[in-house]
Amino acid sequence: MKSNASTKLIKLAKRVSKCQLCKLARTRTQTVFGSGKADAKIIFIGEAPGRREDLAGLAFIGPSGQLLTNAIEEIMLIPTNEVYITNLVKCRPTVNLEFQKDRAPEREEQEACLPYLIEQIEIIAPKIIVTVGGSTTKFLLNTKLGITKLRGKWFKYQDIPVMPIYHPSYILRNGGEKSSLKKQLLDDLKLVTQKSA
Repeated sequence: MKSNASTKLIKLAKRVSKCQLCKLARTRTQTVFGSGKADAKIIFIGEAPGRREDLAGLAFIGPSGQLLTNAIEEIMLIPTNEVYITNLVKCRPTVNLEFQKDRAPEREEQEACLPYLIEQIEIIAPKIIVTVGGSTTKFLLNTKLGITKLRGKWFKYQDIPVMPIYHPSYILRNGGEKSSLKKQLLDDLKLVTQKSA
């Protein structure tokens, strides 16, 4: 199962690397496909890569990624290579495509990348999806509610349980490690751990 899933993910990653479906293809250094266990029980889906991710080709490797990694390992008691971490949008979105300041992905960028994400989910076949941040959560769950109203509650995406959590960058901008937002993130990951057991 795992080797078959790994092979399928490698083939999909190659297709994604050549994607020209939206304007972000013109400014990226490279696509950021995702990484982790090919048959992971849990998949974390962020919004889009930032500067460091675009340069390295890996999702969640900056300060936000460190916060998320530490939270997963601290609360779920599993190494992050046991889960799968990716983004809805596979290229870095920047203001005016100037590659200086990051921004949230636009609807058309999300829609262009959605088939790739759906295929990732089908290949990995996770038991649980964790949506990281408001943009991805709103898009996948087709809701206008904000992340503060959605986090900590279970939803469904194609019959898979979904737990929305705060984006680590939001936590870092609003008090960081000692903020109540960090505690809420840890509480939400405890719910994911309980459901995945």
